[in-house]
Amino acid sequence: MKTLTNFLSKTADDKTIVWFENSNEYIILENTTADILKRLSKGISVNEIAEALSKKLSVPKEKAIDFILDLEKRVYEPKNNKQEEIINDYRDIEIPKVFEFTKYYKINNLIFKVSFSSEKELSLVHPKFSHLVIDNSDKFDVEFDVFINNKFIFLFVDQKIIGAWNNKNIHYFQGKFSMLLIQKIHRKEEDEWMGVFHASAVSNEKKSILFLGDSGNGKSTSLALLQANGFTCLADDFVPMDVEKREVYSFPSAISIKKNSLETLLPIYPELETSAEYNFKRLNKIVRYLKPNNKNYFSHLPCNELVFIKYEKNSDLICTKISKVDAFQQLVPDSWLSPKKENAQIFLDWFDSLTCYQLTYSNNKEMIQTVSKIFNNEL
Repeated sequence: MKTLTNFLSKTADDKTIVWFENSNEYIILENTTADILKRLSKGISVNEIAEALSKKLSVPKEKAIDFILDLEKRVYEPKNNKQEEIINDYRDIEIPKVFEFTKYYKINNLIFKVSFSSEKELSLVHPKFSHLVIDNSDKFDVEFDVFINNKFIFLFVDQKIIGAWNNKNIHYFQGKFSMLLIQKIHRKEEDEWMGVFHASAVSNEKKSILFLGDSGNGKSTSLALLQANGFTCLADDFVPMDVEKREVYSFPSAISIKKNSLETLLPIYPELETSAEYNFKRLNKIVRYLKPNNKNYFSHLPCNELVFIKYEKNSDLICTKISKVDAFQQLVPDSWLSPKKENAQIFLDWFDSLTCYQLTYSNNKEMIQTVSKIFNNEL
């Protein structure tokens, strides 16, 4: 009989987090269900497990067998990844000879040449990196080409096709662009990254904290306030973490500031008054971009805390530790996590070491003071 080896598990509070290799999926199970998986992995027969389960839960043995077989099937179910769509028929497509826009971005000592075939492609990438633009350069280290052909957006890097995405999958194109950027900046291949989190990362130059929360909860606004008060913006929206060091790495995009945050931030950042405004209809938001104060885009720092932050008008400041299960359920759905088994184990171990907080506030000064206490281990 085959044994199950293609899953990992980690206890969290009174539940068990399980990762399935075939689907790169994390789910939270009751400990009894997780125990069934562990028994299957040891080669114990379905019949024997069902016998014990039937007695423990007082359910018919046939029902227990069905449950176990369904669970076993889920573990072996082949991965069905529809996120990226590379169009095989277009493998022989050629890079256009003429591009309407060519931008050069300097990130530390690296120069990226990025060519866009039209304003539409430009709008998908350029706004968040415009603060990195330099004058035209004869020399560059990496070349990206972005163009639309037959309703698909294509990405080439150094003359090699990376992929093609349709209009519904534009966000996957943007994610791939950012992933390739950090691979080049930090000289790490994709399987050397543990994951990328939809979060804001702030540092005190010794360690970092991740701010998470639903769109509109104030992640980026809090980050902007903190960087004006002695902290450093390590990354916004796209926060990469590596496998080797288990640290958060810098990502050079600007901080996205929504329209309803301008009143708060304009006294601190008057440059926002004349910043270009972008209307992202697909995301239903209007944003301006604020240059991060990070001076070293090669930097990387450990992260021991997650803070789920929420601005709530007229609210008293409330900062409490939350359960690992609650934190996990909020963290994982918006994250890209490596499908490699060794990396998944590292992610589970890292997550197990974290302290997780829920921070609700209305007073900016109180929020900044509380974050300082978290950095200094004073809470």
